[in-house]
Amino acid sequence: QALKVAVTAPPDKGKANAAVSAVVAKAFGVSKSAVTIVSGATDRRKLLHIAGDPATLSALAQKWIAS
Repeated sequence: QALKVAVTAPPDKGKANAAVSAVVAKAFGVSKSAVTIVSGATDRRKLLHIAGDPATLSALAQKWIAS
């Protein structure tokens, strides 16, 4: 399953990646350091890892996917 995130930061020197991580961290209620880019750092499509309680994170993701 995937979530779509759009940011206005330019893809220059990691600014867009930092913006994506910040948006995801805020949405999931975790710190920015809890979000890491696993793959796709230089691609439009990214795979992120969010550290935290899997049940809580999964419930939040399912809620957004359903809406």
